[in-house]
Amino acid sequence: MTLIADALLIAGALGATLYCIVLARKLNKLNDLEKGVGGAVAVMSAQVDDMTKTLKQAEAEAKRSAADLEAATGRAEAAVTRLELLLASLHDLPEQPSTQPSPAPVPVNETAPPPTAFVRHRERGGA
Repeated sequence: MTLIADALLIAGALGATLYCIVLARKLNKLNDLEKGVGGAVAVMSAQVDDMTKTLKQAEAEAKRSAADLEAATGRAEAAVTRLELLLASLHDLPEQPSTQPSPAPVPVNETAPPPTAFVRHRERGGA
């Protein structure tokens, strides 16, 4: 009976050894830096680094754009203030009559026929 128990114990130990060898090979393949999870982790790490750099560049550009926009807004507000001041000063000026002479009347050529085509066109409602 002990001989059978010893044989079963040795068979179980050999089976566990083979199982451990198979698992070790699968684990090595899984951790392979080119094809397995290790490779995927390495690729993802490189992508995270690239995204971090891109994010920092985008953040710097956004800060520059915000500063430019703030400067443009400040210039626009200053221009609005000046325009409001100029408009207010125009309301304070007294109204003066026009000192420019009126245009001279245009002489009419009585020998020329009236422009009938234009008159007919206007009578029909044309522009």
